[in-house]
Amino acid sequence: MTAERQSARFLGLYALAWAGGAAAYIPLLTVLLPARVAALAGQDAVAWLGYIAFAGAVAASLGHIGAGLLSDLLANRRVPALAGLAGFAALTPMFALPERLGEFVALVVAWQLALNLMLAPLSAWAGDCVPDQQKGVLGGLIAFAPATGAAAGVLITIPGLADFAARLWLVVGVVGLAVLPVLLFGRPRPIDTDSRIVPGDAPGWSPPTAPNGRVARMWLARLLVQIAEATLFAYLYLWLTSFDAGFDDADVARLFMAILALGVPASIAVGRWSDRNDEPIMPLRIAAAVGAAGLVAMALAPSLLPALVAYGVFILSTAVFLSLHSAQVLRVLPRPERRGRDLGFFNLTNTVPSLVMPWLTIALIPRLGYSALFWVLAGLAALAPILLPRR
Repeated sequence: MTAERQSARFLGLYALAWAGGAAAYIPLLTVLLPARVAALAGQDAVAWLGYIAFAGAVAASLGHIGAGLLSDLLANRRVPALAGLAGFAALTPMFALPERLGEFVALVVAWQLALNLMLAPLSAWAGDCVPDQQKGVLGGLIAFAPATGAAAGVLITIPGLADFAARLWLVVGVVGLAVLPVLLFGRPRPIDTDSRIVPGDAPGWSPPTAPNGRVARMWLARLLVQIAEATLFAYLYLWLTSFDAGFDDADVARLFMAILALGVPASIAVGRWSDRNDEPIMPLRIAAAVGAAGLVAMALAPSLLPALVAYGVFILSTAVFLSLHSAQVLRVLPRPERRGRDLGFFNLTNTVPSLVMPWLTIALIPRLGYSALFWVLAGLAALAPILLPRR
């Protein structure tokens, strides 16, 4: 017996797990690791973060493709995700140990491989189980992920709550509580669609085919937005403290959570509208354009308050774009039996920016400051609405 719509129970558990995935990396990469590196590296913090981000992006790129392909070949999303969660839980507390750049780089590479072994099967599972007419709702629910990650950052940076090592264990606990329920108790309804992958469907290795026009345009548009988002993701802490040195890691975490929390109802409302009106692309185009305008405002910001407002515009619009894009791209992937692998190639839009971003920031920030960087990012983001397919 198959159904045309997925159950609310599974969608809720899946949204919780995806939020846990964001909590796995947002607090560490936006607050904990930059603050740790700044304390150890001093004036070399920008360069250290660049090298760390570059190595992590390479590992995440290869790891996501490999993990997605593994879950395709096994026709099983749960087992690889559970293995990735176990590796993540073992490696995250080890970030309290490194004191040299090489040690951080080695640990980040191993950590990214484990993280993506968890995230890649989860990502593909949504394509297996959620029909097109619920993709907008799925995108809205995915918006809980960055907001939850930001909330985790607020929790673990409460002054006096815990030292750095204990904060890492808090991250592990939050992620486990969020991800385990869907892996252990998620029972999606069989959906009456040709997009499912079931045991026995997946043949052996076959090479990726050239993407069609819609896939390529969706990929490029997300890449441009992600270059801007990834740059701020890594350097938000340092940029804000350039306006006010008293703006500490807890302040950054609270700001991040407040803005992303606004993105949740916005993404759900826009996602529902796109489902009802069969308009999956128009909201993406509008959100990308607003994000580019936010970057222009950030480049012009003369002080902390305008900088915070401009950043709020950018991150809110980007949160809507990325959450809805993650769901709508499932419409255009051509091979259900290779969804995990193909989403791994799409995940390059998340990781390639971290290969580009370090060299942009190292080249521009020390010589021209953050404003020059934001002008470059605004120009790139402004191309996204043009690249998106019409339908």
